[in-house]
Amino acid sequence: MEWRDQGIVLRSRPHGENASLLEVFTPARGRHAGIVRGGASRRIAPLLQPGAQVEVTWKARLEDHAGSFTVEPVRSRSAVVMQDRLALEGLNTVTALLLFSLPEREAHARLYDQTERLLDLLGQSDIWPLAYMRWEMALLDELGYGMDLTACAVTGANDHLAYVSPRTGRAVAASAAGEWADRLLPLPPCMLGEGMGPDHEVAEAFRTTGHFLHHRLAPELGDVPLPQARQRFLDRFAKRIG
Repeated sequence: MEWRDQGIVLRSRPHGENASLLEVFTPARGRHAGIVRGGASRRIAPLLQPGAQVEVTWKARLEDHAGSFTVEPVRSRSAVVMQDRLALEGLNTVTALLLFSLPEREAHARLYDQTERLLDLLGQSDIWPLAYMRWEMALLDELGYGMDLTACAVTGANDHLAYVSPRTGRAVAASAAGEWADRLLPLPPCMLGEGMGPDHEVAEAFRTTGHFLHHRLAPELGDVPLPQARQRFLDRFAKRIG
């Protein structure tokens, strides 16, 4: 068995004396693991940093075996994140959520493309939190926990949308919320793709996406808590807002 694809490094862990167990996210094979011989060496280890873009060739005797990777670098993102703490926390969050939520060996080509575009924006701190928030929405949608923000769940109108139902994930207009408003989640304009979105709007949006990550996605994966990396990113982002 053999295949070749380009992917994003999610994690590399020691395996034996000098090898590494590498997990990558590829468009055709999804989240996939394999052993890299010599992966712990000074020459290869720097190529296997989370977020790196790599060409991988996977080989195994049988399809269900762990198999081995040979790796060729495409581009590294480590220089960008080492200079920007928010970017570092953001990268850690993306890789942690992908490891947490994606089943092994299941293709998610659209999410892969969105992830690659997001990581290419690392270091552009003025737009990255907004882009990341929309990536969280895409992750939820890809895995079947997305929100329906096209029209009000009560009136059917598609204007003046201001809230999201925490139960159904559907939008609710401001005029239709009534006495339930304080029980609904915020729907800032940036979640509807309207403009760039100031930081305070993005922070509101994280409250909404976080609800569905914590209370919809995580319980379906065994009710394990979300990776702490996301909270560290939110804490760093909050310090920027002040």
